[in-house]
Amino acid sequence: MAYKSLARSFNFQIALVALSGAVMVGTIALGWWGVAPVAAIGIVYGLARMKFLYVRNMRKLTFMLDAIDNNDYAFKYRTTGHSQQDELVNETLNRITQILFQAKADAVQREKYYELILNSVGTGIVVVDDRGNVYQHNNAALHLLGLSIFTHVNQLEKIDERLMSTIKHIQPGEKQQVSFSNERGAVHLSLRVSEMTLQDKHVRIITLNDINNELDAKELDSWMRLTRVLTHEIMNSVTPITSLSDTLLSIHENVNPEIRDGLEVISSTGKSLIAFVESYRKFTHIPTPQPTLFYVRKLAERTVRLAEHQLDCPNIRLDIDIQPDDLIVYADENLISQVILNLLKNAMQAIGPEKPDGRILFRAYSNDDDSVVMEVSNNGPAIPPEEAEHIFVPFFTTKQEGSGIGLSISRQIMRLSGGSLTLKSSQGEMGTTFVLTFR
Repeated sequence: MAYKSLARSFNFQIALVALSGAVMVGTIALGWWGVAPVAAIGIVYGLARMKFLYVRNMRKLTFMLDAIDNNDYAFKYRTTGHSQQDELVNETLNRITQILFQAKADAVQREKYYELILNSVGTGIVVVDDRGNVYQHNNAALHLLGLSIFTHVNQLEKIDERLMSTIKHIQPGEKQQVSFSNERGAVHLSLRVSEMTLQDKHVRIITLNDINNELDAKELDSWMRLTRVLTHEIMNSVTPITSLSDTLLSIHENVNPEIRDGLEVISSTGKSLIAFVESYRKFTHIPTPQPTLFYVRKLAERTVRLAEHQLDCPNIRLDIDIQPDDLIVYADENLISQVILNLLKNAMQAIGPEKPDGRILFRAYSNDDDSVVMEVSNNGPAIPPEEAEHIFVPFFTTKQEGSGIGLSISRQIMRLSGGSLTLKSSQGEMGTTFVLTFR
């Protein structure tokens, strides 16, 4: 109805011009020269009025488009106090503005929704054009690459030249793996690429997947299966021998001394072997975590006291740094206590009683990804690179009396807790740092 009324308003101006023209022609034909000027005035007035309305409405439309182009949707034309024609025009322009504003709001909402979805997945996603400009990325990509800002592929040169070259040249349909090192340790990524046209530009969509955890899990599962088989076979073989030797000793009390000594050696050796195998069974029988919320500071203070009590090393100072002081974590407190205690004991053994200024630092904080991070650092001798590659392998140890399963169990506990345990080496005061990350 509003548009029809507006059309009639303009039709009135056209009709006025047409009528005035007809009158002027008629008066000229009849020789009524006195009326002709009046008709001419009507024509001029109608044309001027039409031009005025056209120019004014075009200015309104231009102003509206300029405002929208500057993302200004707050303005409104008055719809009262004007002629009916102006009110109809203003209402129409206001309605157009509102429709465009709603379309803009819907687009922004959809963009936020898609961005939320991208940031909720663990796969890194990077959209790159042919010049290396990064159009889009999610938080997982920044975390995997170790960057806080990522706008161009050349930024990866500071991390690893091979990584930069791989992402720069990998083509759609290809799948590659690349490894590099950063503050989180060794990183292994699997890359896949697809392509599309975005805003008339050809772009590549690169997905990044961290295969560290996958490789660790497969390796750990293999070790656990092997350990179960070995312990089962050893226990089945040794237990009857030990039991039989004890039975023979109890039945034949007056047996030949040499035979008795031999049976006693068999019994004691078998029992020692059973105890030894039982210690390795712990590696394959970690209880299922029962997570709860607990304060990290209380955990730190308790485990530090236990470590100081178990290993008397007055030359070593144990410090605690928790930021913020009321930092909490959701995990199995008892199992995490075992991990921290094992790391503290390893740190004290690494420093040893000879170093006069030994220092261990238990630090905890929340990182940029809102993950809780705990670090156990010591200023003892740094772990050599050739040993650092194997310290989490079950049964690997450099200690004369070590079993080689402490760090393996600790990493398994962190994996079952949905987190990770890594080694970070540096050239600073704290040469060795174990990092526990709870995601």
